[in-house]
Amino acid sequence: MLQTAFNPILLEAYNPGSMTGLGNNTYLAIASNGDAVLVDAGVGDPRHLAALARALGDHHARLDRVLVTHGHADHASGAAAIASARPATFAKHPWPEEDFRYAVDWQPLVDGDVVAVGDQPLTVLHTPGHSPDHLVFWHEPSRTAFTGDLVVEGSSVMISWSRGGNLAQYLAALERLRALEPKVLLPAHGPKITDPDRLLIGYLEHRRLRERQILAALQRGHATVQTIAESIYDGLEPALMAAARETVRAHLEKLKAEGRAVDEHGRWRM
Repeated sequence: MLQTAFNPILLEAYNPGSMTGLGNNTYLAIASNGDAVLVDAGVGDPRHLAALARALGDHHARLDRVLVTHGHADHASGAAAIASARPATFAKHPWPEEDFRYAVDWQPLVDGDVVAVGDQPLTVLHTPGHSPDHLVFWHEPSRTAFTGDLVVEGSSVMISWSRGGNLAQYLAALERLRALEPKVLLPAHGPKITDPDRLLIGYLEHRRLRERQILAALQRGHATVQTIAESIYDGLEPALMAAARETVRAHLEKLKAEGRAVDEHGRWRM
């Protein structure tokens, strides 16, 4: 079975930045028979590769698979560097527009697949919204979820409409995860989350608040993504405004799909 109480090893990806915070988390789960699975591939930083090698050596383990939560570069671009050092297989949900960027042969994962780590199951949950291919890996025995970019403690998640983000799908993914009643969330950024329901409720309430703010901005006559974003995110660091505009557009597209907003050649109204 997996380590006592299912305690995967956190391996930092060493890629801090304005959009990644302190950097990405990757997680190494090791079975008693020596099989190991890495969740997310990092970015190929030599320090991450060295930490992976040490952890495998310390536990007399071999890397069997690398499971990638989604195709954004901070999660997937390290796959080629890992592949050059180890004969692992690499798997993710297909996203052809992104997958070709990474020089590995991806095995497809779809909703409901079960990946074995020794005699322990990781169930694949397709949770699109942040990206079209986003996955959560669910360990039912311990009620632990590897959540990728679905949630981050102390921050919100960007929904990039121009890169396949979909707010309605994202909200459904949050609700789906909450319905599982997880005990622990292991996110790709930030600390381990030991009170998932509190966080998930807060995330859902935050999105409802943001929607009300956007509707109010439309009522005040703000008609473009730019002016709506500026009215809501007043004082936001300039480097983050592009992300704010993407999120506003995702909200507007949700409202349009629901028949609550209209897009007239880039000018929006209720």
